[in-house]
Amino acid sequence: MEVYLDNNATTMVDPLVLEEMKPFFCDIYGNPNSLHKFGSGTHPKMIEAFHYLYEGINAKDEDDIIITGNATESNNTVLKGIWIDKILNGNKNHIITSEVEHPSITAVCKFLETQGVEVTYLKVDNDGILEAKNVQEAIKENTALVSIMWANNETGKIFPIKEIGQICRDNKIAFHTDATQAIGKISVDVQDCNIDYLTFSAHKFHGPKGVGGLYVRKTCELSPLLHGGEQMGGHRAGTVDVACMVGMGLAMKLATSANALAFEHDHVEKLRDCLENAILQIPETIIIGGKNNRTPNTTLISIRGVEGESMLWDLNQKGIGASTGSACASEDLEANPVMNAFGSDSELAHTGIRLSLSRFNTKEQIDYTIDVIKNAVARLRKISSSYASAPENHVSQL
Repeated sequence: MEVYLDNNATTMVDPLVLEEMKPFFCDIYGNPNSLHKFGSGTHPKMIEAFHYLYEGINAKDEDDIIITGNATESNNTVLKGIWIDKILNGNKNHIITSEVEHPSITAVCKFLETQGVEVTYLKVDNDGILEAKNVQEAIKENTALVSIMWANNETGKIFPIKEIGQICRDNKIAFHTDATQAIGKISVDVQDCNIDYLTFSAHKFHGPKGVGGLYVRKTCELSPLLHGGEQMGGHRAGTVDVACMVGMGLAMKLATSANALAFEHDHVEKLRDCLENAILQIPETIIIGGKNNRTPNTTLISIRGVEGESMLWDLNQKGIGASTGSACASEDLEANPVMNAFGSDSELAHTGIRLSLSRFNTKEQIDYTIDVIKNAVARLRKISSSYASAPENHVSQL
């Protein structure tokens, strides 16, 4: 049996989305910027895709949604655009973010620090949550931007975005949220949460890879990351990948419908809990961040005495795909930075296994995975010198 449990890294393309994309590879292939019928023939579906994107996050008609190559590009566009508009060309020099952001935020912030920008990295508590009051306390007169993720890509923990958005609005500070891991799992509403900039990526909600989006509120300026032609109203130069844009639009519609979000809680969350509870029956296992306030598909579990990479090897041999954390940093063998941020000791920080489900997983797959994990733990602990010498410490939740 094959079981894919790495959906926070990427998701399979929904078959309905694939069918929607197919005509734009061979039949409707014109450049959308061309004036002839081959180009203009792409426009109806592009308009429809925009409609689905706007509706999925409750954007207003006068707001902008810029089609990008991925969430990394969207995040870079916001941070570097703010750097140009409000730091180089203004009187503000301070950005607030959290220490558990995706690398496409933290790496840019580290770069901006080399350019003289002051960055505050807010800590999370032992449950992996950033309290809104910490944002309020970090604000300075020269704060140009607050950038806080909506849901953590490793733990699934949901951050208090509505409260943070209100704080930023009250203080007249631009607010960006990376909602890449939130869309399709929980309700995302840019109006209700006072969002100025919002990032998303199609391949996280059963759309194609290589296409993402950036929401920009109508009153917010933002210098483009890519200069060139006048595509996207001059906000992002380059010919749009029409097939992927159309696929992203339908994927957004399918993922954000009321029925789809209900299914995430009624089906996906129950499968996740079944898997999680079975693993917690194994002595000395920990849910990193605890069970509350998470997206319904994600668990990050530490199993004492079992190296994360070793567990992945065993799972892979049995046809199960999982990860030790963010796929964008999976080649880095350093201790998991999110687990470090939560205060895990050095041994535990190497033992995290992230299991992330989707609407395409089944009960049979979960039952199979439980058996494989139990057998793998028994094997790996038997050959672990650190576990054999460690004192017993039976816990179920950090």
